[in-house]
Amino acid sequence: MTCVRMEKIVVLDGYTANPGDMSWHALELLGKVEVYDRTAPEEVVERAKDAKVVLVNKVKMSAQVIEALPALRYIGVLATGYNVVDMKAAEEHGIIVTNVPAYSTMSVAQMVFAHLLDITNSVGHYTTAVKSGKWAQSYDFCFYDKPLQELAGQTMSIVGLGNIGSAVARIALAFGMKVMAMTSKGADELATMGICKAESYEELFGKADVLSLHCPLTEETRHLVNAERLALMKPTAIVINTGRGPLIDEEALAEALNTGRILAAGVDVLSKEPPTEKNPLIGARNCHITPHIAWATAEARGRLIATAINNVQAFMEGHPINVVK
Repeated sequence: MTCVRMEKIVVLDGYTANPGDMSWHALELLGKVEVYDRTAPEEVVERAKDAKVVLVNKVKMSAQVIEALPALRYIGVLATGYNVVDMKAAEEHGIIVTNVPAYSTMSVAQMVFAHLLDITNSVGHYTTAVKSGKWAQSYDFCFYDKPLQELAGQTMSIVGLGNIGSAVARIALAFGMKVMAMTSKGADELATMGICKAESYEELFGKADVLSLHCPLTEETRHLVNAERLALMKPTAIVINTGRGPLIDEEALAEALNTGRILAAGVDVLSKEPPTEKNPLIGARNCHITPHIAWATAEARGRLIATAINNVQAFMEGHPINVVK
């Protein structure tokens, strides 16, 4: 009788992708699987010991960790960004690293407009007002004590026109908005999409009724939104960030909101997550914050897990896909 070796597969922090409403069954068909909801830094080496395949989301796979795991041949990142992996160390040890691209495009684009519509239509405010009896006490058939704003005709300025930025642009155009973008794409290509190419950040910020961030976090884009650029914006402008928290100088944005320099902000990401109570945006005027959930619809998480498992299977079959360099 032939004994088939079952390779050890360890998921070190599976909870955010699968808090219990998804299944790891397809992964279990590929090897001996151990799933941990969360793993502390000091637990990584012990839990991943003897594993050929490790899946991580936010757990850091440092050079020191990789060095301590001689059996490791594959790291699958349960996200698009792979900065949690020391790529140089992985390459030196012959370890394949994969990610999951474009699984949350429409979910994140949807959150951009969830924030934007909540700000412009004050849905949460009016729901609370009705429940508190203000409409029932109104002399008129309707009740409104806060301005409502139409998006048609306003300018959406987008930084970064990849999968998510392009989806946001399409939705904005469907709302009748004008779209301007800062992107490496050429002006002619943008024109075919109905988008105007910004020539400078000064133009992009100055003309924005809504600014939406969809660029990678690099040393060049860190604090892209800062006091100097916020000073260029209209007092009625809205900033939306579903990209990366450090794209924004949070002190500067809080100051702009609190002084009325701009109207409002909707953010799904912060510079430190989870944040401390001292984060300046938490108490800032007209700052709407969601806890990094734009990616987390059931549909997006289902695609994430399915793609991650397909990545593992392709690796085991000898033709890895979604490999990052």
